[in-house]
Amino acid sequence: MTSKRLFQSVAEQISELIDEGAFPPGTRLPGERELAERLGVSRVTIREAEIALQAVGRLEIKTGSGVYVGETVSENVAALPTSSAFEVTEARLLVESETAALAAHNMTDAVVQHLSSLIEQMRTGDEEVANAADEEFHRAIAEASNNTAMVHTVKELWRMREDIPEVKTTYEAVCVHDAESRTQEHEAIFFALRDRDPAAARTAMREHFHRLIEAMLDATERMAMEELQEKASKSRERFAAASKIG
Repeated sequence: MTSKRLFQSVAEQISELIDEGAFPPGTRLPGERELAERLGVSRVTIREAEIALQAVGRLEIKTGSGVYVGETVSENVAALPTSSAFEVTEARLLVESETAALAAHNMTDAVVQHLSSLIEQMRTGDEEVANAADEEFHRAIAEASNNTAMVHTVKELWRMREDIPEVKTTYEAVCVHDAESRTQEHEAIFFALRDRDPAAARTAMREHFHRLIEAMLDATERMAMEELQEKASKSRERFAAASKIG
């Protein structure tokens, strides 16, 4: 891994720790030595990562005092576009299919083992565990592509999946009703990656998202029907009460 890639990766790790609440806004980061030991890199790399995060407003470096977490996230970092679940999924289909193909070229035994363990976690039946394993599965594939632009894009698309309310609601409806299909599709992707077959990995990932779009269409139709039925029920109650007046 080049020096540039390393500090970018470390910057992403620090940013994720901030998002997870490990370092709340306004607090001072641990010193370079402690962070270097925690993240397994040199102090120089930590310094480069902190400078990069200061540039986007996530950190503030105060000479003689230390490095502090920004009180608010930079607008450029925080802003998300107004996108539908279908737009996000279409983008994921296009990006992650090629990411999987590239990852197949770079697959190692360690990554194969990690992906296998994530598949097993998806089988647990625990929705929270399965969702976390799903996210890590896609991120691990992106990391295996060895392309930092793809890694960043996949992470941002996942952030849109989780942080845009309409998108999150639609995905949750699909995942609850289609957990078995989701696991089987991830298995197909895994087998292609395990076999180091770029074409099969691309196809399996595309089929996963094609099926997801179909499931989302069904879920959207189901939610619309439920909303319509709820409105009809309320109208019926209102008119029934009105008919008794007088």
